[in-house]
Amino acid sequence: MYASLALLALSATAVQADNGALDPGVFNNGDGQVVAIYDWETYAPPSTNGAGGLGFIGMQRCLDCDSSPIGQLAARQKDQGWATVFTLNEPDINGIAAADAAGWYKQNINPLAIKKAFPAVTSSSDAGKGLNWLDAFFSACGTDCYADYVNLHWYGTSFDDFVAHVEEAHSRFNQFKIVITEFALTNPAGGQADQVAFFKKAFDWLDQQDYVELYFPFVASSPSLFSANDAAGAGYVGTGSCLFNDDGTPSAVGNLMY
Repeated sequence: MYASLALLALSATAVQADNGALDPGVFNNGDGQVVAIYDWETYAPPSTNGAGGLGFIGMQRCLDCDSSPIGQLAARQKDQGWATVFTLNEPDINGIAAADAAGWYKQNINPLAIKKAFPAVTSSSDAGKGLNWLDAFFSACGTDCYADYVNLHWYGTSFDDFVAHVEEAHSRFNQFKIVITEFALTNPAGGQADQVAFFKKAFDWLDQQDYVELYFPFVASSPSLFSANDAAGAGYVGTGSCLFNDDGTPSAVGNLMY
């Protein structure tokens, strides 16, 4: 089985009305390769074409926050009809203890009768972070946290390192399929050309891994919007991985998704 290619939406909280210039529907060519979209929130992105005809995946990125209140999670899922929910954005580097996350997960995520992903962890190898945080989360859960997917983020400097990280996650948590909801090279010297070369290899490799369900290249923004709305992110990754050009058309990276 081949992995589906999915589209990562620009963060609704970061962009608000500025996201209206971008249309994720330009990637929805009807061949079933680009199938889903998310925006780190539990409401659909404010783009010119909503979710662009793609399946929207809600993400409860925080324990509780103004934009995605935990008390509205179940109602938003029901009203919008998500088939999948993502949870907690990088809790391993945001001060959320694995045991606290496990208790929160049991209370708020377990009851949703849809597909679920465990909290999205970074690729950090520091003690208590990345896959080690996820180990601690599972220990705290016992057998009482239910999900379909392990959720990975990866940023680094080489395709080989990316493959090694995904393979390690699969080796450690092989009872679950994997979704990769953020990944890119970190500000490579060759800019967009290096990102294109990386994603071309990564997409080809991911499509051959039957344990990878969905993958989301970072980031479905344009260079100008990314720089304006997330200067730190643009500085860390560079703008060469953006899936859109400034005029809203697919970039050289975006064109790889067809």
